[in-house]
Amino acid sequence: MQYVNQNHKRIVGFSCLIGICAVLCLQGGAAAETGESALAKMPVKEVTVFKDGHAFVLHEGTMPTNADGNVVLDYLPRPIVGTFWAYSAESKAELTGVVSGKHVVTVKKTALTVSELIKGNIGAKVRITEGSLAPYETTILGIPTRSSAELARTSPAGTPDRLPEQGSIVLLKFEGGIRAVPISQIQMVTFLDEPKPQLHDAEFRDIMTLKLNWDKQQSGRTANVGMVYVQRGIRWIPNYRVDIDGKGNAVVKLQATLINELTDIENVKAHLVIGVPKFAFAEIPDPISLQQTVAQLSSHFRSDSQTAYAFSNAIMSQVSMPSRRTTTSSPGSTIDLGPDVGGSGKNEDLFVFTLENVTLKKGQRMVVPVAEYKLKYRDVYVLDLPFGPPPEVRHRFNNDQQAQLAKLFHAPKAMHKIRLANSAKCPLTTAPALILRQGRLIAQGMMTYTAIGASSDLELTTAVDIAVEKLDKETERIPNAEKWDGYTYARSNLTGTIHLTNRLAETVQLEIRRSVLGNIDSASHEGRIEHLGRHEGGWMADGYPFWWSWYNWPYWWYHFNAVGNVTWKCELKPSKSIELEYEWHYFWRR
Repeated sequence: MQYVNQNHKRIVGFSCLIGICAVLCLQGGAAAETGESALAKMPVKEVTVFKDGHAFVLHEGTMPTNADGNVVLDYLPRPIVGTFWAYSAESKAELTGVVSGKHVVTVKKTALTVSELIKGNIGAKVRITEGSLAPYETTILGIPTRSSAELARTSPAGTPDRLPEQGSIVLLKFEGGIRAVPISQIQMVTFLDEPKPQLHDAEFRDIMTLKLNWDKQQSGRTANVGMVYVQRGIRWIPNYRVDIDGKGNAVVKLQATLINELTDIENVKAHLVIGVPKFAFAEIPDPISLQQTVAQLSSHFRSDSQTAYAFSNAIMSQVSMPSRRTTTSSPGSTIDLGPDVGGSGKNEDLFVFTLENVTLKKGQRMVVPVAEYKLKYRDVYVLDLPFGPPPEVRHRFNNDQQAQLAKLFHAPKAMHKIRLANSAKCPLTTAPALILRQGRLIAQGMMTYTAIGASSDLELTTAVDIAVEKLDKETERIPNAEKWDGYTYARSNLTGTIHLTNRLAETVQLEIRRSVLGNIDSASHEGRIEHLGRHEGGWMADGYPFWWSWYNWPYWWYHFNAVGNVTWKCELKPSKSIELEYEWHYFWRR
């Protein structure tokens, strides 16, 4: 080791340091296995989007190949297991496999610090200000770096891959030797020539390699390849605008809000799907993704689309089910894909709307018109009177519960609705609906799924001009009316009346439904009687009321009693009234 003093500049030299420095710098340059310029991003050609936030995505394009004739991609999807399929559309090359993993790549970045400027300008002549020393001119020789390969070779077996380890010193070349200077001591660097503003740095990237067999031919510089998969990340939220003319004609417009948190799409064909099919392995990620979990699977597309063709060879259903599935949180589970619409996609037949030339970058949202129909409608006035708990149960409730029930059954009101007849060539899906009359806002409601040829109701407002009065009373109680399982049961007989008056200036169509806990014996005006019991369809077809859990219903109640419904349909002229009567009974045991 020797020390050289030249023009008040302290220089540290080492025997054979120039040769060692060259080796170190070469190791640092070889740290990255793949250059950023060698990576390709396969464009999206077609996407099928579901309302629950999943998409079936088709990538295809002519991609550059590397020295081995393979296509290396810097995009790694997170597909649901069994839905990832890659393929080669190159006549001279066959796809032999797909490999995904973390690789060290060189990435071109803008230098933001003195250290990065030094690293990006190896070989440059500079003037350096260091501590209390006078500025001096020198040449940047390099920064000693241990490559990923060296770190792997010198680390214990099983150690994870590491990025190149950069030293904290810079090697500066002088006529009398080479000096090693801690980068932290350098206060200022003046470049004597125009500096390079960027540097090549190493980082980990998730890389996918499509391995191609060129059958002993020289590999082409490019290859036409593709892949398809189902992944969470794109949603469409439907909404309707219903404009009625007051004469039975409605113009129904459907638009879609597209939310993209998956990847950039440009001039693609987008299929928007009504309905969400169920797949057996919806919550299991494909190992190709290097992810722990993914969200629920959905897939459907038009038969003449590219995605339909690409997916036709995939396994559409699975027989075996895993005995145990463990799910953990993943980046995909926190994607914000907008609000959920209750019931959206459930119990809906699959139907597809196709949009051409859709461009939407990741993170963007877009509203796009989808369809327009001219449908017929009619006004209906609906009165729904739910059942309440019998007196034997109600007296067990506390004051707050009693108050809630009193509010629920106080002053029943009919609702004014419009009934749309779906004569369009596609179903109406579950979605918010803005209702206007000749351009003026009336209400906002919820469109429910309506099959082709069926009808659905949209609620407008409370029909305050349809006066409603309801009265129920017990007419008889028969003790020891029935005996079962060693116990005797009393029978309560009841009657009820519903009085309606039309205070509107026009004739109205009324639909009334009265539900009771018990068995309906008769109903006036040709009322249709229906009982929901404990057989087949079971009890509450529409779900249990909120107060049902306030009482521990005994087993014998279900043996004797049912939920009875009686419905009437009638026409009521202006200023006219109608009185509907019904009788029912139920059994009780003290």
